[in-house]
Amino acid sequence: MNRYTPEEPIAAIATALVPSAIGIVRASGKNCIELACGIFSRKEKLLHAPGNTLVHGWIENPRLDSGCKKIDEVVIGVYKAPKSFTGEDMIEIFCHGGVNVVTSVFSLLLENGFRKAERGEFTFRAYINGKLDLTRAEAVKEIIDSRTNISRTHAAERLSGNLLEQIDSIKKMILDTIGNIEVEIEYPEDEENISGSFDSSLLEAARKKLSDLEASWKAEKLYQDGAKIVLCGKTNAGKSSLFNSLLKEERSIVSSIEGTTRDWIECWSDFAGIPVRLFDTAGLRKTDDAIEERGVELAKNLSGDSDIILYLVDSSSGISEDDMEFMKSQSVPVLLVLNKSDVCDFNLNGTEKVWNDSVKISARHSSGIEELVLKVKDILLNGEVSSREQCGLGSARQKKSVQEALERIEHALEISRNSSYGLDAVVQDLEDSLESLGEVAGEVTPDDVLENIFSRFCVGK
Repeated sequence: MNRYTPEEPIAAIATALVPSAIGIVRASGKNCIELACGIFSRKEKLLHAPGNTLVHGWIENPRLDSGCKKIDEVVIGVYKAPKSFTGEDMIEIFCHGGVNVVTSVFSLLLENGFRKAERGEFTFRAYINGKLDLTRAEAVKEIIDSRTNISRTHAAERLSGNLLEQIDSIKKMILDTIGNIEVEIEYPEDEENISGSFDSSLLEAARKKLSDLEASWKAEKLYQDGAKIVLCGKTNAGKSSLFNSLLKEERSIVSSIEGTTRDWIECWSDFAGIPVRLFDTAGLRKTDDAIEERGVELAKNLSGDSDIILYLVDSSSGISEDDMEFMKSQSVPVLLVLNKSDVCDFNLNGTEKVWNDSVKISARHSSGIEELVLKVKDILLNGEVSSREQCGLGSARQKKSVQEALERIEHALEISRNSSYGLDAVVQDLEDSLESLGEVAGEVTPDDVLENIFSRFCVGK
């Protein structure tokens, strides 16, 4: 973390560099308000502005003549330490969103005492100044990167401190147990046997909560990272029609002419809250066309690298031996999609004898799509429907620490039932578990871990 120097005045462009109505340039650090006065038309007003207020004026280049020194008419948000995002004095300059305007304002700050902020440096300062714990800091990036309502909601829950509250409640159970054990050590009834010498119910409850948290990461990772789904099948099975139906827009060319799709098309979609990279591919068939043959090869390669294959079959044609051979050859889950049910009502009875997962749809009329999406979600989650009322873990780092804490708790419970160990050994395990849980919130975290977390943020956040 040597690149981050606390309190040093930093600045960054906080909005995308594209033409827009408003652009935001933010700054933080010691004397940042005083430094900003050097390029602002109403210096005294800005210098004495209370925290959480707005000041209107002009950004000016002090090095230019009075006739052409004005850069843009702006509003500056003023935030005073410690009541700011970073916990330091901060300003946010709201200017017009032209690319030249935003970059000019930013350049003036750099010319007048500010340093360009590193990736995630604003959030890092919020962390070191106690404005955010590490779970909430990580949630900042999660909410920015979220692609669906559910992934955003889960990130928002962690940002609001929900996960930290769960960790703190588990730590309290462990601390209370340590307190009870220390009383037993001080005033033992039977020094020869620790079995049953303290109430392990709190530890059992902590173990259950940690186990649930650890298990939550699998689904949370899916909601964050998404899944890769490939539409596959013979020519004219309706892959492109289903692709358009799932996206609710015309992205892929639909034609009765076989072999229309020769390359793959990709787009993000929302499958019941799971972000999905959806691929429309070339129809599977033997062909003498070199370009189409390459497309078929790409379709097979994509299928093998996917999380799930949606294999489409024309209901009026039925399931052929080639269809079955392809589906059975795959190493990833395959959902059989019987398309064109509006033309031919394929009887699903008996289909499960040849393939377990199947669904009927009409891509042309968008019927059966909801059932298809829910089946895909069920397959991706392995049929596990979470009953958790609180958010789960938000990163692999958190999962590793929770897993380590769980292992120490389980070991403590195991040796507590073994008369060959003393109560001190149980306490040591519990103290180790507390240290692991402290790493979740960032109470004790190595610099290289912090570097890995904050370096993945965008500049300006």
